[in-house]
Amino acid sequence: MSTPLKVVVTGSRGKVGRAVVLALHEAGHEVVGSDRLPPVFERADEGAPTYVQADTTDAGDCYALLRHRPDAVVHCAAIPEPTQNPPHEVFANNLLSVFTLSEAAVRMGVRRFVQMSSETVPGFFFAERPFLPEYAPVDEEHPVAPQDPYALAKHLAEQVLDACVRRSDMACTSIRPSWVMHEGNYAQNLGPQVRDAAVLSPNLWSYIDVYDLADATRLAVETDLPGHEVFYVASPDNAGGHDFAAVLRQYYGDRIALRELERPDASGISCAKARRMLGWTPTRSWRDYLDADGQLLERWRSGGPVAGRLDDATTQPVSSGGAR
Repeated sequence: MSTPLKVVVTGSRGKVGRAVVLALHEAGHEVVGSDRLPPVFERADEGAPTYVQADTTDAGDCYALLRHRPDAVVHCAAIPEPTQNPPHEVFANNLLSVFTLSEAAVRMGVRRFVQMSSETVPGFFFAERPFLPEYAPVDEEHPVAPQDPYALAKHLAEQVLDACVRRSDMACTSIRPSWVMHEGNYAQNLGPQVRDAAVLSPNLWSYIDVYDLADATRLAVETDLPGHEVFYVASPDNAGGHDFAAVLRQYYGDRIALRELERPDASGISCAKARRMLGWTPTRSWRDYLDADGQLLERWRSGGPVAGRLDDATTQPVSSGGAR
């Protein structure tokens, strides 16, 4: 990175937003975090990112948030899945927030807009009727046919950014993260799949470490790619390190076509485009947190290293905001 950038991060108290704020801050950028929860009136640590309360579905809040004309916006705020809120609220919140915030960004002259889209966009995660990907590993060229309000809103949000680049000079990136893991949820979420490949998930045993996702997001902020690019971001290995071709055949037969694999324990989602165009190199794996039986390693059970954790003092406390 050559010149520090002014970056606004929404959903900054959520799982993904906190890690993104931390990655950008540690890279030397000037970061303003924003979420719906009220701030606390306490003296901040010297140099810590600023926090501003805002509702990104509200146009006034969005213009106020961007009034200092940042170089980039990272939009992580969202209702993170469709099953624990009324469908109309999931759809309305997630689509209106990206439209309202990106509209303000265009009018305020923001040069780059990065949004958290979702691995669910093709439609194979929260589908109400049976739906499988046509092929694996899934990539950005896979056909899109969402059924649920979450995936549909994320799909339309990507089209919102298509419209932004047509009418302005703002460049955009949509990141489709896989299931997001961190120190506190690896064992609960991935442990069963590590122990037994028969524990299926619609994303075909894929996942992403939150800090690797934050690194990819930082690169998306710093890139000079024009237009609007969509990237899957997933760890290159699958949960459990299973022989992907073997378990795909065992549990799905010939219902999902197998494409060329980069490694025997490949993920069900390809991150080749992000590596090629963003220069992203994931460095973390479930193996850094779990043993071969899916149990948390001792160093994490005893608290683990402080630096880089989601509860690090340089970030705000967790809220309901953020991506999956």
